[in-house]
Amino acid sequence: MFANLKQWLVVAGLSLLALTAHAQNGPIRLGQSLPLSGPLAELGSEYRDGMLAYFNALNAKGGINGRRVELLTLDDGYVVERSVENAKKLIDQEDVLAFLGMFGSANYGALLPLINERAIPSLAPYTGSDELRAQKSPTTFWLRASYGDETEKIIDQLTTLGINKIAVFYQDDAFGKSGLAGVEKALAKRNLKMVAVGTFDKTKNDVRDAVKSIGAADPQGVVMISTYKPTAAFVREMRQAGKQSQFFALSVVGYKALQAEMGQTAAGIAIAQVVPYPWSGVTTIVREFQALPPEFAPKSGPTYTVLEGYIAAKVMTEGLRRAGPQPTRDKLVSALASLQKYDAGNFVVDYSKNRLGSSFVEVTIVGSSGRLMR
Repeated sequence: MFANLKQWLVVAGLSLLALTAHAQNGPIRLGQSLPLSGPLAELGSEYRDGMLAYFNALNAKGGINGRRVELLTLDDGYVVERSVENAKKLIDQEDVLAFLGMFGSANYGALLPLINERAIPSLAPYTGSDELRAQKSPTTFWLRASYGDETEKIIDQLTTLGINKIAVFYQDDAFGKSGLAGVEKALAKRNLKMVAVGTFDKTKNDVRDAVKSIGAADPQGVVMISTYKPTAAFVREMRQAGKQSQFFALSVVGYKALQAEMGQTAAGIAIAQVVPYPWSGVTTIVREFQALPPEFAPKSGPTYTVLEGYIAAKVMTEGLRRAGPQPTRDKLVSALASLQKYDAGNFVVDYSKNRLGSSFVEVTIVGSSGRLMR
């Protein structure tokens, strides 16, 4: 085939150079595992779609440092074991540079040993768990405010209004217990205690026992650490029992999903949010999102979860830009750590002192029209 060894070596060398050039100029691959099926499919899809909106617009302009950014998403159905399997596949088979937007408190807790062992950069896991933030993970960069930040804001608002008889409805897992601890801490700061607690199993969503235990205490306010289906069931049954408590939910409830589940009966429920209001052009990041060409805009339109995903993609892109044309995992970790008071558009991310990113929280309420009001 080749006339001599010299010719073969020349051809082999050229092939190697071509492969090297492709690797250097090929796409930057990021991986994520989140629910595209199961009870939190809508939240998972919106979080991914917000990221894709940013990356698709970025790639249309030439990418970052001349390279496209690819987001590889695997569905875990919000099942812990599948999250771990997906993470291993993304590292070992897909050779992703980093994780972006891994999803769930229990899920991410199970992933931390792998992330730490492999030193995988991981930005914006979708969980507010204070317990996970307290664990040492040098390559994890949190973005959203913690459940402690959210519950502190909620308790501050309730007590400012003179509401001190407060109960907690929570999911019996790492997510729910983290939020419960946040409420306890915020109340203790004000020399208060919970008047009742009620829990439920996320695999069953049976809220009857919780309604009995919380309803018996007749609380003025209830903090709900739950996703949209059990939240809707709990509020509905509490109201049917004649209880007129003020109901507060954490950001992970997902306003759009909750409103679709409850319709007009969602009116009056307050929800903490960890990114700016996405339906108004007051902040620069929202105006930027609203200015996306139609072909890049998510099908769901603007939601808090979509905007959070969009911001996460923007922060990752800034990290990749600072990591240079040939980013490695070490370079990316150093680049993300260099983000000091980085302004993503009236949303500031700061990793100068720790890996916590943002503590932004505001409280909204579902109005009689079904729209969220600030």
